[in-house]
Amino acid sequence: MPHTAAPHPVSGSSVTPYGTLPPASPLPQRRPVSLPRLQQMRDAGDKITMLTAYDATFAAVADAAGVECLLIGDSLGMVCQGLPSTVGVSLETMIYHTESVARGLNRVQGTAWLVADLPFGSYHESKEQALRSACALMQAGAHMVKLEGGGWTTETVRFLVERGIPVCAHLGLTPQTVHALGGYRVQGKTDQAARTLRLQARELQDAGAAMLVLEMVPAALATELTNELAQCHTIGIGAGNGTAGQVLVLHDMLGMNLGKMAKFVHDFMPGAGSVRAAMQAYVYAVKAGTFPDNAVHAW
Repeated sequence: MPHTAAPHPVSGSSVTPYGTLPPASPLPQRRPVSLPRLQQMRDAGDKITMLTAYDATFAAVADAAGVECLLIGDSLGMVCQGLPSTVGVSLETMIYHTESVARGLNRVQGTAWLVADLPFGSYHESKEQALRSACALMQAGAHMVKLEGGGWTTETVRFLVERGIPVCAHLGLTPQTVHALGGYRVQGKTDQAARTLRLQARELQDAGAAMLVLEMVPAALATELTNELAQCHTIGIGAGNGTAGQVLVLHDMLGMNLGKMAKFVHDFMPGAGSVRAAMQAYVYAVKAGTFPDNAVHAW
């Protein structure tokens, strides 16, 4: 089980209202996560763990639980704002939540790697628009930006990486284009679809993408892609246990989904006793290879 920081002591003189984060703890024993560190983990066969985070407190707790990567996802549109999809999330909203998460990590001297979503419409117009949007998120505290889709995005990824901006790509089910995909459906099931996905993944790696989220992709295909992409670390969500790492939406893994729980989700809260313990259980399960279970959570 990964090392986690000791709980923060709270004395009577340091109690603050409204769940305010405690003062910064001593420097952590864990090394800060970086691109070289992620590559080292990949080379060592150490699964990468990622959860979404939208505010300072949950970000700090996730970091203390040993989660290596935090995704400020545009999923906040659905779980925080009550929108029907991620399409309505603005760049200004993403900046606000990225700043909040970054402040939470800084307050507790956290070590997690922060990935922020470029929202719908913030990178589609041109490479220059993508650069402006990415710079805004990086200045808000992100270490890496994420964008969805393949093909036309390849040159945008190259443009950003050449200018020193780490990029995480996203293939398979891409929520920003869910209407074009016809709903939340598994992608890459046919031979032609699998060939297209494989081609796009290779192009994105060649363009410099250091991470690649694979969402709702058949487990066998996701494993093949992982083996083919030595320099681009695959992060699965509904893509089986053969990827280099896993990600879940925070609210889903805490059993707080107000709708129907997706097949690839597991509720880690029962029996955990606390949010932090549930996150630790998630980290342990991913690294031990017990989550996801391909027979239960994958296609």
